[in-house]
Amino acid sequence: MAAAWPAGRAYPAAGPPGLLRTLWLVTVAAGHYGAAASGAVGGEETPKCEDLRVGQYICKEPKINDATQEPVNCTNYTAHVQCFPAPNITCKDLSGNETHFTGEEVGFLKPISCRNVNGYSYKVAVALSLFLGWLGADRFYLGYPALGLLKFCTVGFCGIGSLIDFVLISMQIVGPSDGSSYIIDYYGTRLTRLSITNETFRKTQLYP
Repeated sequence: MAAAWPAGRAYPAAGPPGLLRTLWLVTVAAGHYGAAASGAVGGEETPKCEDLRVGQYICKEPKINDATQEPVNCTNYTAHVQCFPAPNITCKDLSGNETHFTGEEVGFLKPISCRNVNGYSYKVAVALSLFLGWLGADRFYLGYPALGLLKFCTVGFCGIGSLIDFVLISMQIVGPSDGSSYIIDYYGTRLTRLSITNETFRKTQLYP
């Protein structure tokens, strides 16, 4: 049987024994953790406006150039549109200043993709291929004079070449010889080519 602690004597400097000592250590540890957590929350950095989540901002529609049917500020296949953080959102604006937004101020510029065009109209190319393809007019228009001359001399390869070119041009597989894109209505029907690279996210295929 353990001896009782002598009356009138204090606990040693190491702290109270047994269960009381364990409770004391837990209380001290909890106090330190709470202080550290408070310091982390209080020192949280204000995010940049471009890092806001979808639904926390709204962007304007791009201004379209009537001649090119692309955004007016399109450079190197990229254009930018103004985005406005939602009211009561606080983030760092274009200048890096922490700003409390009301929904009327521009928070950041969002990049959007655009295309390089050089004056070749999709509608004109299709019309030439349909009505004058047997004379090679479509190939002359798109910058392929050798093929255009060959089609002219063979009457569109006896009509077979004209039909093939009409399908290829209509599907936007054959385009201008300089590598530019067709001028097509910005909100019209466009062909979008999808490619897979090492950075492409592949969702795991689940089989039943």
